[in-house]
Amino acid sequence: MTASVTEAAKANSELDPAAGKITLKATAGKGTMRAGQWDPVRSPYGVEEIDRSHAGPQEQKKVVIREVSIPEAGPGQFLVKIASASLCHSDIISIEANNTATLGHEGAGYIEKMHASVEDKGFNVGDPIGFLYIIGCCFECEGCMIHNLHCVTGKQLLQGFTTDGFFAEYAVVDYQNAMKLPESIDIKTASPIFCAGITAFHAVDNAELKEGDWMAVVGAGGLGQQATQIAKAMGFKVVALDVNDATLEVCKKQGADAVFNSMSNKDYVEELKKLTSGGVKAACVFSNADAVSLRNSAHTVRQLLIKNQAYAGVPSILRLGGVMMVIGLPHNPLKISSMDLALGKYKVKSESTSIPQRMKKAVEFLAKHNIKPEVQQRKLDDLNDMVTEMREGKATKRMLVNF
Repeated sequence: MTASVTEAAKANSELDPAAGKITLKATAGKGTMRAGQWDPVRSPYGVEEIDRSHAGPQEQKKVVIREVSIPEAGPGQFLVKIASASLCHSDIISIEANNTATLGHEGAGYIEKMHASVEDKGFNVGDPIGFLYIIGCCFECEGCMIHNLHCVTGKQLLQGFTTDGFFAEYAVVDYQNAMKLPESIDIKTASPIFCAGITAFHAVDNAELKEGDWMAVVGAGGLGQQATQIAKAMGFKVVALDVNDATLEVCKKQGADAVFNSMSNKDYVEELKKLTSGGVKAACVFSNADAVSLRNSAHTVRQLLIKNQAYAGVPSILRLGGVMMVIGLPHNPLKISSMDLALGKYKVKSESTSIPQRMKKAVEFLAKHNIKPEVQQRKLDDLNDMVTEMREGKATKRMLVNF
């Protein structure tokens, strides 16, 4: 085991003048690993003793890479050697709440060790697996059949939020959350499947569509890009909407029949309705932003408030009786007309990554149709930059770390 992080920094640090930061050397020993964690109080240099007098207030909070203890697999768990972990918009929620656990809830890796209690569960050391991220629950009660955060035991923990997640060299995984990866899925890019991919599948699969129907992808980021591929594999026509031309271009390359920039094209509603002969049958809303951060040439951040524009615009593109599928989670409550619902103008449904019992169908569909996330592969030391890029709306693909 190593000494404290601060002591390790004193003994094993290097100053990189070009980068303007101190990085911690990995400390030898079988009991430690590197992990990415949000630090709400340290200086931008990651070490408390460094003089902060030259650092502005905006620099005081960042993701740091720490040397921490390798966790031990408890009853019902595996210890997993992480192969890939990816950044999700939900991770920003954890950061904004100043959670200090290891970040990340999208992961894939190899079973390193197994607790004796799971040796008969159909897994073996060395198996490549993907996994969900709510641990400690019973997986059996009425609450767990809806969502594991509703477990009646009250023992559930959300990895990357209330307990350590997957931006680390190792992590623990409840065996109920795991499944062996199909041979066609590359473990080095598999992590986004186990949040974004599964969620996108559930959304499209439950949007009440039949072959040939039009579906709108509202928000062309990581989930929207996978939803585009899934919808096309199911035989639906796809129109993608976003305010970012780069992400729209990705959806277009993945088979979207049409794309619209809802900010620059003031006539997009009329054009969409003409294209779809009256509107889409379902709209899956993956956007979760009610504020977009933009950075000007002086590197100061200004906020352009959109106030749930993604959801507010959906009724205008739906045909009568269509489905609004709620996926993205904006900060502010949705404003939905009860009269529209009562008169059947449209209906509202929602989906999420859901429970492990529904995972296999989604993953096997993605494998069968060779549906892969669009990814940008990075290093663990890039994690703070990845968070910054996501917050500023600069990410066009799912950013992931390979270990």
